[in-house]
Amino acid sequence: MKVFVADTSVIVDGRLTQFLSALKEEAKVVIPESVVAEIEHQANEGKAIGHTGLEELKKLRDMAERGEIVLEFYGERPELWQIRRAKAGEIDHMVREAAQTLGATLITGDRVQRDVAIAKGIDVVYLYAKRELRHRLEDFFDETTMSVHLKGGMAPFAKKGKPGEWQLVTIRKEPLTDEELHEIADDIVERAKRDPESFIELDEPGATVVQLRNYRIVIAKPPFADRIEITAVRPVKKLSISDYELSGELMKRLADKAEGILIAGAPGEGKTTFAQALAEWYAGMGRVVKTMEKPRDLQVGEEITQYTALNGRMELTGDILLLVRPDYTIFDEMRKTSDFKIYADLRLAGVGMVGVVHATKPIDAIQRFIGRVELGMIPQIVDTVIFIKAGRVAKVLTLEYLVKVPSGMKEEDLARPVIEVRDFETGELEYEIYTYGEEVSVVPVRKEEKSPAFKLAERRLKQEIKKFLPDVYAEVEIVSPHKAVIYADEFDIPAIIGKKGKRITDLEKRIGISIDVKSFAEREEAKPKEKVPVEVEEKKKTISLRVSPDYAKKPLKFYGGEQYVFTATPSKKGIVKVSKSTPIGKELKRLLDAGIPIWATT
Repeated sequence: MKVFVADTSVIVDGRLTQFLSALKEEAKVVIPESVVAEIEHQANEGKAIGHTGLEELKKLRDMAERGEIVLEFYGERPELWQIRRAKAGEIDHMVREAAQTLGATLITGDRVQRDVAIAKGIDVVYLYAKRELRHRLEDFFDETTMSVHLKGGMAPFAKKGKPGEWQLVTIRKEPLTDEELHEIADDIVERAKRDPESFIELDEPGATVVQLRNYRIVIAKPPFADRIEITAVRPVKKLSISDYELSGELMKRLADKAEGILIAGAPGEGKTTFAQALAEWYAGMGRVVKTMEKPRDLQVGEEITQYTALNGRMELTGDILLLVRPDYTIFDEMRKTSDFKIYADLRLAGVGMVGVVHATKPIDAIQRFIGRVELGMIPQIVDTVIFIKAGRVAKVLTLEYLVKVPSGMKEEDLARPVIEVRDFETGELEYEIYTYGEEVSVVPVRKEEKSPAFKLAERRLKQEIKKFLPDVYAEVEIVSPHKAVIYADEFDIPAIIGKKGKRITDLEKRIGISIDVKSFAEREEAKPKEKVPVEVEEKKKTISLRVSPDYAKKPLKFYGGEQYVFTATPSKKGIVKVSKSTPIGKELKRLLDAGIPIWATT
């Protein structure tokens, strides 16, 4: 009778029972107590492979009771320290000792165990086998499936379509049984252990995360979940950066300037797909690219090394990357405060960073940093935000740090450090971020339009001036709820102010606001006088406005005839590109079709 000694590797994945079922001769199977102890320890910790191993031991007992094999258990139970050091080879050593003592053939699915056994002169059989299943995870996928959702007692359903355009579809009418799901889960874990291109990312009581080739799988079981559930996600299509049809200016920015990039968007909109395309584009340019992921599910080329959390801590992974010094690091799924701090540390150390964050609006991605890093450091850490919607680049924001009076405030003594957030394609200022009191304010910037209350106050102030100076022509501007400016000819100013300022003081008391008096000449001096010539080039999707490179990086106000259109900051080459699909682009198109000249001022 042939005598076999089996180790843990062929029991937990079903290879031993497959081998014995196909065996034509009589066999005695010896299971060392050290193997039983290791499987029991894993099951007590709630690990999937432990429960799978116990099921296989029960199958071996059934085979023995049917007379197909002789089953024996051998040896002594190992100490707890030996079980905990199983990965270091303690249990494998005890199994080899049992095989050598009994003069038996060792059966293993572990290559290291096989090689050590051969070196020690132990007869060994190395097994590689597949289980026959009613269903495999892949059976629930087709070419349009993005993810499948399987839960005991419910019919399986799937998301089908593409990012931003998908439907939830029921795959079959019959509910899944717990037995089916346990079988599928066991198969997933077994294959992940055998396949060199797959791995078990997390195995905790009630939760197992597996990367099975290009499938990211989460297996949830009681007590973590109320019932066994399997969720599997797979990229539907792999895109290159050229598929996104990005503008030449944006491509140039990504290649030469952008080193603190955030890819933002809602779940399922295609952020990860764009991150993969960007990573491979950088790698194709000869840049050293690494990734930080937990779990590792980016589908990238072999030239890009994928790192996960070292000892469960991304901080340690960041420390390693500081030593490796890649040109770009793709940090997938940034959620925790520690993730944003790691991103900031690596960026300030000179590593180009691309972070992927969940956000429903582009500005939300920047707000995730507020309170986690110093406000003034944000533009040094993040310079470009790319917002993905329905699998396309919907908006790109850029950040710049200035000291200025925030929009909507007029008094010069309110100047403060401000982060300007602009639309990259149009150059239009969209948000300002600054401290107001002890709070950080993120303020949308809209076109200035006087409120009805301001207009009413201006009319009343004009009426008051007319009462005591009917022959004086003056113009009034309310600049804030507490301040107004009266403009008049220089020789009329003393009459408005009055002797020792009495007249203007009385006026301030009646109106209830502070009043400044300035000449028309002062107002004209404050207005921009220089006209900047603009060359206009109309293309299929964009309108390019070109000025002299001398005005690069300086905000310019663009006009169509006498009509103000928008404010933008030209690129290094003095170019502002406006998409025709935007409101500004449509207005520029209307002006050009009407033959109205476009010009700019500082």
